[in-house]
Amino acid sequence: MEVHFLSSRSQLNKGFEYMKINFIEELRWRGMLHDMIPGLEEHLNKEMTVAYIGFDPTAPSLHIGNLAAIMLLKHFQLAGHKPIALVGGATGMIGDPSGKSAEREFLSEQTLRDNQIGIQKQLENFLEFGAGVNSAELVNNYDWFKEFSFLGFLREAGKFLTVNYMMSKDSVKTRLETGISFTEFSYQLLQGYDFYHLYKTKNVRLQMGGSDQWGNITTGTELIRRKEAGDAFAFTCKLITKSDGTKFGKSEGGNIWLDPAKTSPYQFYQFWLKLSDADVVNMAFVFSFKEVAAIKELVTQQEAAPHLRILQKELAKEMTILVHGEAAYEFALKASEILFAPTTLETLQSLSEAQLLDVLEGVPQVQGVMAELEQGLELITFMADQKIVNSKGDARKLIQNGGVAINKQKVGVEQTQINTSDLLNQKYLLIQKGKSNYYLAVFN
Repeated sequence: MEVHFLSSRSQLNKGFEYMKINFIEELRWRGMLHDMIPGLEEHLNKEMTVAYIGFDPTAPSLHIGNLAAIMLLKHFQLAGHKPIALVGGATGMIGDPSGKSAEREFLSEQTLRDNQIGIQKQLENFLEFGAGVNSAELVNNYDWFKEFSFLGFLREAGKFLTVNYMMSKDSVKTRLETGISFTEFSYQLLQGYDFYHLYKTKNVRLQMGGSDQWGNITTGTELIRRKEAGDAFAFTCKLITKSDGTKFGKSEGGNIWLDPAKTSPYQFYQFWLKLSDADVVNMAFVFSFKEVAAIKELVTQQEAAPHLRILQKELAKEMTILVHGEAAYEFALKASEILFAPTTLETLQSLSEAQLLDVLEGVPQVQGVMAELEQGLELITFMADQKIVNSKGDARKLIQNGGVAINKQKVGVEQTQINTSDLLNQKYLLIQKGKSNYYLAVFN
């Protein structure tokens, strides 16, 4: 069965019109399958199925850590099934204890509403919404929880699950020593009722999520069984981790967001480009929409010439186009070439201010005072003051080891003073620390 590589976001969103894949088999060869209730594969092969995944609006943007869940929904749609994305306006008010060692802080209702709007817009970039039989749908669980009374919810959901059953869940057991509030303890009931409600109103037969969600998901299947004597399914994918066991999706600066205002396309592109050889193969199987033969061919090329970073470049390109579009990828590529290729000072000086800022979009900025620069400014002091380095001593040591460049020109120990003649477009200074850390100093 041929599966085409989708080279653009618009092409991806039209993909289900001509692509039909075996959902379980697709995830199996990608190494994403963790666990599922027996009978799911047979059910999916027999009829079009409706499934959902929940996203709690704890931030105004999704991040790379959410991408695996989004990929599940997209593969599900490409297989001819109907995906539903649930934005947890109600459950977001409580917080899921799964994978957490401490109680979450509550968010205000206004913050949650604002976050929901941002997440909805992002999901629409990945899934095909419309009037088709397997068009994606977006729901908000606040819509059915907002009218529930406390007593009403206890009668509707609490009556059907025992405390012993709820205590057996890993998300609860791991918190017993440190303590868990009744609020977070009840989270699985809320998520279970979500599944039950969608089963009744949207014909949902499957809930999907990461492996840490198995307990919450199966609470829903149990509620459906006890209240309706119905059959429902659970599916979880493996949590995506790096080769050292740490969580995937974070950089030194924190989460890698899908919102370009929080993580620029340049930074997003660089995240994928910097993946280690030990991580990139697994990430390509999980996140790329290329078919298996194409990925294996890239892996072979990578192993033959790892220094060329072929797989990193291909994955960075595909993911940047998917999340931010082709124009954003072109900007990120241009920025990368200027920053990481042996660019000359003359090349930088040839750029207009608009071109320079376009190319350096996403490079962290620091602010300088023009009057100080006119008097001659000590670079070591400036780098320490702007927190580019931890101390003047660190700056001095970096310079001694050839680890600092101004406008792509290495700085020597005898030439650490900067002045207005060093500026690009009479305002900017490009400071490089090490091989790949850049800062754009803006002088006013």
